[in-house]
Amino acid sequence: MELTSGIFKAAENVYKNNRGSILRTIVYTIGHFLIAISVLMLVADVSFMIALTDAIVEPIANSIWYFILDKWWASKSEK
Repeated sequence: MELTSGIFKAAENVYKNNRGSILRTIVYTIGHFLIAISVLMLVADVSFMIALTDAIVEPIANSIWYFILDKWWASKSEK
């Protein structure tokens, strides 16, 4: 029980300290899912399930990259 509450407290602190970046990252990721599915189905002529799989895996990697980039960018802008 104590471990679980510690994890939730740590997650809450991460969210509070990075709220703006996390929200922008979520919006970006959702948009990327939709765009990737559309492009793959139209350009590569793949099935919806293949497009969906790629559209989920690839944007997750991109969203992690974006979060790191946004944190670095913000740290340089504040100085």
